[in-house]
Amino acid sequence: MSSDRKGPIAALVAALVLVLVSALPAAAATASPVDVIVAALRHSPVYIDPAYTGSVPPADQRRLAAQIKATGLPIKVVLIPLVKGDSFNGDSATLAGLVHSRLGGGDMIAITTDSYGDLLDGTEWPYGKHQAQQAVSAVGFLDSTKNAGLSVRLAKAIALIKQGDGDAVYDKATARFDTPTPAPGPVKGGGGSAAGVVVALVVAVLVLAGLGRLLLVRRRRGGGTAAEPFAFPQAVFAAGRAADEDELRQRAEAEVLSLGEAVQAADPATVPGLQRALDAYTAAGTVLDGSRGMPDLAGVLALVSSGRDALAGHLDALPLCFFDPLHGRADRRVTWRPLGRRDQLDVAACASCATAVRDHRAPEVLTGTAADGRRVPYFELPPDSSVWAATGYGSLVDADGPQSMAGRIARGDFSQHHRRRI
Repeated sequence: MSSDRKGPIAALVAALVLVLVSALPAAAATASPVDVIVAALRHSPVYIDPAYTGSVPPADQRRLAAQIKATGLPIKVVLIPLVKGDSFNGDSATLAGLVHSRLGGGDMIAITTDSYGDLLDGTEWPYGKHQAQQAVSAVGFLDSTKNAGLSVRLAKAIALIKQGDGDAVYDKATARFDTPTPAPGPVKGGGGSAAGVVVALVVAVLVLAGLGRLLLVRRRRGGGTAAEPFAFPQAVFAAGRAADEDELRQRAEAEVLSLGEAVQAADPATVPGLQRALDAYTAAGTVLDGSRGMPDLAGVLALVSSGRDALAGHLDALPLCFFDPLHGRADRRVTWRPLGRRDQLDVAACASCATAVRDHRAPEVLTGTAADGRRVPYFELPPDSSVWAATGYGSLVDADGPQSMAGRIARGDFSQHHRRRI
């Protein structure tokens, strides 16, 4: 080849290389937020968004990473600003779930920013193994840390998780909220009456504020006492403090998408439960598409949980809480007799509901709409018109096979019930 032709070719090659190199930053910029977080977590168990580096500087991040390593536990810390409309819809549960999925599932403890940014959230797989959720929640109520900076609160949360008694620590830290405040007595004296009313009102506001904060933290635990035979569940807290069906739907959509990605990435040669996971994913998509309210969306989450258990090889794992699946993973099985009935049921219950049953209190339950428009416990609906009443979200049936949640949905039960409600 002549030197006259080499010059233009060399120039062309150089130009192409320059274009490719200049395109690299743009390609990197297209990485999703969860991709960035997961990539960082593969090198360190602590990911702190630049927005929080003022509160948790690099030196503190290194100390936290070393503390986590010393525990020997699969703890991941992810602090990022959560805002409505972001990749996680401002929901800490969605953030934790996506990170868990992208890291391959299995045992993991996530400490994240909460949806308001002023507290920390704990999420654990499998649920309750290290009492991590309660341990992290307790940090916001301890006198030693409630006004501390983020670095101190994170270190305390990690220490409590390692300690392994988060339930007891949480109960002790929040005991004052469970103690009834005596009603103020009559105020003597003409001039003192108005002042007494003002004081009473201030006390009431403070107590309600404290209880409100407590309920925010208890959202996954299903805490609180029931004033009626069946109290309407604090489902809004399990769905990210939204009190909104749309937000639960968005969370369910994210969970189904995440499960689908995990199923697609799984190797059939090494995942014996892959078909069961695929069946759960397909059923969850069917329910999500035809969902008509909170019970159906809770069913989506129950199916996703079953699918994740199959992928992880936890084929005998407990399902979500029978009384309200939005309480999260069941902690144990209990024998329960509904009020006014003689027959008993063996159901899976979260720690809070199991305690309520043990103490002969009515647990909080998820409600559905009866034919006459009344709100009733979902399990009081006719089983032939509600797949959730028939299965107890997994408590009353096998996890696999034609009678399971996924099996019933595959044979058309959910679609038939849906048509009857139209």
